[in-house]
Amino acid sequence: MKALLAFLTLVLTAVAAQAQTFPTLSGRVVDAAQILSAPEEAALTTTLADLERQSGRQLVVVTVANLQGYAIEDYGYRLGRSWGIGSAEANDGVLLLVAPNDRKVRIEVGYGATPIVTDALSSIIIRNAILPHFREGQFGPGIRAGVDALVDVLKLPEDQARARARQIVAAGQEQETRFDGGQLLILLLFNGILLFILLRRRRAGAVHRGGRAPVIIWGPGMGGWGSGGGFSGGGGFSGGGGFSGGGGSFGGGGASGSW
Repeated sequence: MKALLAFLTLVLTAVAAQAQTFPTLSGRVVDAAQILSAPEEAALTTTLADLERQSGRQLVVVTVANLQGYAIEDYGYRLGRSWGIGSAEANDGVLLLVAPNDRKVRIEVGYGATPIVTDALSSIIIRNAILPHFREGQFGPGIRAGVDALVDVLKLPEDQARARARQIVAAGQEQETRFDGGQLLILLLFNGILLFILLRRRRAGAVHRGGRAPVIIWGPGMGGWGSGGGFSGGGGFSGGGGFSGGGGSFGGGGASGSW
């Protein structure tokens, strides 16, 4: 029995040594990765405080240097358990998590906010508002754009917020699926030139031993026409506590992105 207890003690000690460490919830913006300037952090804090006064909903921004080897969804879950965001009654907290060294970003959504900040909306905001800035190394503007997009919905009464969220998702999806006429012209011109070159090579005898050279047709989704980045919906966390204790729970909403 003593040997078993000693073994369990060693195991628990090892687990504790490998446990995640989280930054302290010191305010509405926790810039542990130090990627925001003082004016950027102050402006974000003001915006988030105004949101809470206007709607009662809490949105917190956190940056971490790295995810300590965890998937960002798992890190967000555990961070939420450690912090807790949103009210215990409404469970309507939202977390914007950025890990610059791991090149990951996540929007984590509390149960009560999921009808408004849906997985689809979270993904659209990450793809269209945040990632274009992050790919240029502009973390402050990217976080600002993400916060503004979230606040645009969260500040409204629930019915209006749901309608606004649907509007943003529809517009974002239309933007992503629309094939611009200028792009089409460039694509047709490129394929025409490529086909002309291949035909000239064929006439000159430049063919494969087993037949003619393959014709490559470039189109949407091939090469640089897509939107890039990796995303996953769902995930979430369950947690108690709030901004000052007694917050809401999380467990099934949000999206992640990479750049």
